[in-house]
Amino acid sequence: MIPSGGNAVMASRREPPDSLDFFPTPPWATRAFLRHVLPALGGACPPIRSAWDPCCGEGHMAEVLRESIVQVRASDIFDYGRGYEVGDFLDAVAPAVRCCDLICANPPFKPAAQFARRAFQLAPVVAFLLRAQWLEGEDRYETILRDRPPTLYAPFVERVCMLRGRWEPKGSTATAYAWFVWVEGAAPLPPFFIPPGRKHALTRPDDARRFGARTDAPLLDPMDPA
Repeated sequence: MIPSGGNAVMASRREPPDSLDFFPTPPWATRAFLRHVLPALGGACPPIRSAWDPCCGEGHMAEVLRESIVQVRASDIFDYGRGYEVGDFLDAVAPAVRCCDLICANPPFKPAAQFARRAFQLAPVVAFLLRAQWLEGEDRYETILRDRPPTLYAPFVERVCMLRGRWEPKGSTATAYAWFVWVEGAAPLPPFFIPPGRKHALTRPDDARRFGARTDAPLLDPMDPA
């Protein structure tokens, strides 16, 4: 499937103006959210029929969401030339009107708390892929985590490699990532550890073509049914 922008999502090594934090999400990490994290919420999570990725970049996360969710809106503050909506998610002038069932994003790290507070106004379920260290920090504790802890904190057992400006399926990283999920009105659940082997199991043979991996052949086998 070609992203809605009309072109395959090829890796870009250029940086947008003002050095926006563009760290493309490996496709398998979003599939792990859909296949493992959402089910781990159980009855706490309402049906998800629509979603919005407001930090879509070149579409690495939004296009994977479209594999499972019928209505997916994709936007970003910067025009990456893929045909996605351009707009500032943090625009204080825009009215806070509920617009979808799920806001799912890999937001810039520093303003992620602002993104979370805005997202809480717009959707009953909010899911952010963030560095695990986002749990730390007095300001985040005082403004979000103390009164609104995640309904589910889901760290990856294996490392998710995210590099500035490009997706490199064979890359490595020392940074730990986790899904932070908030469901309106739901009590916090015990942490859910995303099991190992998900990169292998959830990488599809056409991901390299769709999302810009520079390889001559599919890296891994098709997704397992687990």
